[in-house]
Amino acid sequence: MSCPHNKNPHWDLYGDYLKLQQILQAQQPESTAAGNAAHDEMLFIIFHQTYELWFKQILFEIDDMQSRFAGEALADRDLLPVLARLERIVAILRLLVRQIDVLETMTAQDFIDFREYLRTASGFQSLQFRLIETRLGLRREERIPVFHGQFDRDLQDTSKAIITKAEEQPSLFEQLDTWLSRTPFVDRGDYKFWDSYRAAVHKMLDEKESMAAQTLQGDALTMEKEAIARGRLKFDSIFDESKADKKLWRFSWRALQSALFIMIYKQEPVLQIPSRLLSLVMDVDELLAQWRYRHALMVQRMMGLSLGTGGSSGYGYLMETLEKHRIYTDLFALSTYLIPSRALPPLPQSLRDDMGYRYSHEKL
Repeated sequence: MSCPHNKNPHWDLYGDYLKLQQILQAQQPESTAAGNAAHDEMLFIIFHQTYELWFKQILFEIDDMQSRFAGEALADRDLLPVLARLERIVAILRLLVRQIDVLETMTAQDFIDFREYLRTASGFQSLQFRLIETRLGLRREERIPVFHGQFDRDLQDTSKAIITKAEEQPSLFEQLDTWLSRTPFVDRGDYKFWDSYRAAVHKMLDEKESMAAQTLQGDALTMEKEAIARGRLKFDSIFDESKADKKLWRFSWRALQSALFIMIYKQEPVLQIPSRLLSLVMDVDELLAQWRYRHALMVQRMMGLSLGTGGSSGYGYLMETLEKHRIYTDLFALSTYLIPSRALPPLPQSLRDDMGYRYSHEKL
């Protein structure tokens, strides 16, 4: 007797739409094929397949963002979709960090039972993750060598070609630099942000120096004056491009000014979305660092001091990437140059009017 469901042509549309037959048959544990089934190899495979699916979604979101930034100028109407894409990437990365909790239900012994079947397979060979790094803005010269060679040395030729093509295109970092550099409020006829902010900083430091002279003496006064002098040098290093540490900054000078301006005056209506955009970009960078850290600890937990799969240094390499493979450190470093809100120079009223919602200045 045939199953009644088979008479309904729409019965398996769900499975057909999601291609479940192909997906659910894609888990083929090598230990099982070898006649020595290790129970947790299934978890290991599904864990990494799930990662690759989420990587595909992240790249899909980056594709859309970069296409919007690719024009002569980012249209105002594109800002909200860009925020939505970044928010989704942030949500996915948070999920990927938490997903490590699932794999850590596997013990080191459980992993050892099937590790030999991985042979030279390694997460280092994830083309999609390498593309995410490249598209976000990690440059080849900043990458830590893997297996004593270039990061893509052991990838297939087709994968290498894809990486090369991505490197030849502007990264999201470079597109953000261009976008920030176009910020119109930083330098105009009646207002120069850099001059205004420099004056406010030195006024604040002068007041601190005067207060110290009135309240401190001896070694305490000397130490405070030295600290204030170091503060002046620190701020001068960002106000004067010739004194800047080129190893610290990747953004162009105009982009740095604009980013700091947006951070400081983020409450102004026209800067609220740009401020949110920069915050989300920092979230992406931070979450990638969190993921690297959790990944490194998991590797150490599973393999101790052993070499990683494929012959990498494992834990040591992953911990090194935690710091050296950061991308948007410029935005984090700008916090060094913030001052208390009470000391901020007020914006000219004409500028504030231009940065407000137009209808709020019109009589109804």
